[in-house]
Amino acid sequence: MEYHIAVLAGDGIGPEVMAEAINVLAKVGQLWHHDFITEEGLIGGRAIDETGTALPGATLDLCRKSDAVLLGAVGGPKWDDPNATVRPEQGLLGVRKGLELFANIRPVTIHPMLLESSPLRAERLQGVDLLVVRELTGGIYFGEKRRERSDQGEWASDLCCYTQHEIERIVRVAANIARQRRGKLTMVDKANILETSRLWRGVSARLMAEEFADNCL
Repeated sequence: MEYHIAVLAGDGIGPEVMAEAINVLAKVGQLWHHDFITEEGLIGGRAIDETGTALPGATLDLCRKSDAVLLGAVGGPKWDDPNATVRPEQGLLGVRKGLELFANIRPVTIHPMLLESSPLRAERLQGVDLLVVRELTGGIYFGEKRRERSDQGEWASDLCCYTQHEIERIVRVAANIARQRRGKLTMVDKANILETSRLWRGVSARLMAEEFADNCL
């Protein structure tokens, strides 16, 4: 099989890690008779230096036409100014939005050799096997941002906004994963305070009852 891979090495340790990742791909291709064709794109601080933007249009086009994207780290001390108009992390947010990468899936497990290296007691870590599913393209990161001055000084706001559709699609991802594991799904919210959390809880409860009541708790 032939696969086209977009390689966004980024900044800092990103290029070093990416070089080894490509070596691993080459070995996988050799063992399983795959042909991985890689093409590099700019993102983050390096993209800012070379193009003036953290996510050039050419990079997003490359990602869209590729079968997969390998993404390294972005940012570093050189671009570490939170007040800058253009910042490396805008590249990450742009990729998420541009490719509709709304589901961040993060496994949590413990390697046996590291049990004694944790600040938690080893017996508390035995058998830990969690999967965190995080929504990536809605909410406060992408909401309207304002910063102004008033007679009381400066003030700022970040609008946290979710739609029913955004919630439903991420809950379906999490619930389908739970179906293949232990059938247990937990939602973390702040529904006693936040209206967005109350929407999350209401939409999630309805969706689970309608589509997953037979498989998940």
